[in-house]
Amino acid sequence: MTRRTRRQFLEESMLATAAATVSAARPLFGMAETSRSANEKLGVAIVGVRGRGGSHIGALAGRKDAEVLYLCDVDSQVLAKRRQEVEKRQGRAPRCESDLRRVLEDPRVDVVSIATPNHLHALQAIWAMQAGKDVYVERPVSHNVCEGRRMVEAARRYGRICQSGLQSRSNPGMAAAMDFLAEGGIGRPRSASAFCYAQRSEIGPRGDYPIPPHIHYDLWLGPAPWEPLARPRFHHDWNWQWAYGGGDLGNHAAQLMDLARWALGVNSISRSVLSYGCRFGDGDAGETANLQVVLHDFGPQSLVFELRGPSADPTRGVRVGLTVECEDGYLVTCRGDGAAVFDRDGVKIRDFRGSGDHFANFLKAVRSGRCADLNADIEQGHLSSALCHLGNVSFRAGRVVEPARARDELSCVSSVPGAEQACGRFFELLKENRIGDSAVPVRVGTQLQMDPVTETCDGNSDASAWLTRTYRAPYVVPLAGQV
Repeated sequence: MTRRTRRQFLEESMLATAAATVSAARPLFGMAETSRSANEKLGVAIVGVRGRGGSHIGALAGRKDAEVLYLCDVDSQVLAKRRQEVEKRQGRAPRCESDLRRVLEDPRVDVVSIATPNHLHALQAIWAMQAGKDVYVERPVSHNVCEGRRMVEAARRYGRICQSGLQSRSNPGMAAAMDFLAEGGIGRPRSASAFCYAQRSEIGPRGDYPIPPHIHYDLWLGPAPWEPLARPRFHHDWNWQWAYGGGDLGNHAAQLMDLARWALGVNSISRSVLSYGCRFGDGDAGETANLQVVLHDFGPQSLVFELRGPSADPTRGVRVGLTVECEDGYLVTCRGDGAAVFDRDGVKIRDFRGSGDHFANFLKAVRSGRCADLNADIEQGHLSSALCHLGNVSFRAGRVVEPARARDELSCVSSVPGAEQACGRFFELLKENRIGDSAVPVRVGTQLQMDPVTETCDGNSDASAWLTRTYRAPYVVPLAGQV
């Protein structure tokens, strides 16, 4: 199937879904009249302007076809700094708000660009689409599996454009490489192996730390439980606590999971998943794994992901990468910036290079009103993010055992392509990074049997509970059918 044919199919399926539901929709904030004329600027609100939000400012402020009207963040200090940056870039200062709901009341805002912590992505995106805004949301698009599906439902029900922050999908070189695979350039794709080196220091001891006075903590927590600040550094280190992030599996892996799905040609979650790993960091406030393996079974194809945190040297200088094994060769990509294809003897056949503008693709789709014009529609972001979440669900639903016993228990997965090699590397790193004379215990996850259609766990109520979360009112992500 050519790219044009796939796009036509995607467009038809999206339009059919939207037509079946949009007539019943009533936005929470009242539908905004958006300006899509090529001669008018789109009004932009950027939510979450620290860190990755700076890239959103760089991409959207100063454009001829858009104007940043609002910056929204719970940190008053970073807001003041970013306001000056935007004014310098576009000649007009944006308004600053801490509460997104105030921003959404302004009918001049056409699009909302979201770069907040993971646990806020889904609710903010759904609020924006209910208010009649189109949305760009960073990866992972959600904090759990159910949230991602609700985002897809909201986009279809309200007829909104929603782009996932999977920038590689707008890289023409990467797209050409994927088309080469889809057209059978080196035979049928069989398996994918991805790895991420993310060596990080401990985040400090768990405690009860004061909330910085320039932070609106209630808005920052949003859907998460009201709990004291348990880490020394407020920003960034939330990634390693379950209530807000998903570790480096959630932080880095969504892009690699997406490239793997794209290459394998699968458009669903896996039919089973197993993850195992551990955390190095004696007494620190982090909860997520920093050495972890995730195995996804798609039936005739598989995906192995390795997170190598402690003292792991890069492979040939590469820290984040993906290899796709096919019948007649293999593809290698580093961070999705481009790709190289080799035959079975290791001789390079093709190089694919090029750069794209993911935000420009988003704005083009906003003006056309066609979600099929998006390179990374929210459903793609949901599925790739869900593969990360499911790895963590398997991990959390497992049990802690000694390394020797863990290796014995994991022998059953050796038939999965790449799994045995990943297991060997895992235990080698575990041995190299032992704490003193003590071995670090391993959490062997539960193998989850998934229904790719309903996106539910079969026969595992404990794991099913982690497909969603308990929300803190009024920051509640709607249930299925109630978006």
